[in-house]
Amino acid sequence: MELLLVEDDTAFGGALRDGLVLDGHRVQWQRGAAGVAALLAAARFDAVVLDLGLPDGDGRALLQALRAGGDTTPVVVLSGRGQTADRVSLLDDGADDYLVKPVDLAELTARVRAVRRRAGLVPEMLRHGTIALDPRRRRVTLQGREVVLREREFSLLAIFLHEPLRLFTRAELESRLYGAETAAVSNAVEVHLHFLRRKFGRELFVTVRGAGYRLGPPPAAA
Repeated sequence: MELLLVEDDTAFGGALRDGLVLDGHRVQWQRGAAGVAALLAAARFDAVVLDLGLPDGDGRALLQALRAGGDTTPVVVLSGRGQTADRVSLLDDGADDYLVKPVDLAELTARVRAVRRRAGLVPEMLRHGTIALDPRRRRVTLQGREVVLREREFSLLAIFLHEPLRLFTRAELESRLYGAETAAVSNAVEVHLHFLRRKFGRELFVTVRGAGYRLGPPPAAA
């Protein structure tokens, strides 16, 4: 799923982006209010994570303008102001959820998933033959038996199951797993695919020489 992160602080924003990417999201990072409305008008985002402290405008005013313009994209607000009156006011302005900084990454990713569920954007289950991936519980089974995956293995499998007909380049997979500004080890994708193939079968992912990777046939039932 596609998220728009609106955050000016480089270190904080980088940590947020990496946490959201690890949770299986594709993240576009915007460092200020300028251009946000145009981005939302030009592309479909499943949710916005909006810090109120922006260098070129007030996040609350941006939220109000989006709602006044008819934009209904779910918005999770981040703010250093934690008074009840602040939270109530922001929810009335159109925020779907509110977190007080400093933000716990695990809580943020859970809140984003909850907002998307309420909007009907999180599928109940992703399936490929006898593989079942539960995005809500972050659990994967093969023929009904749970398969333990590392965080990025889970995210990589989810990427393919979300779009089972797509051919993904290595660069695209690296960007989704590690973020556009975070360098990945040169063979990181191949390593993750190697371990997934060991757990689900060698035919699960097809390498298209010079082009990338696509999902292969599902594992045969035992």
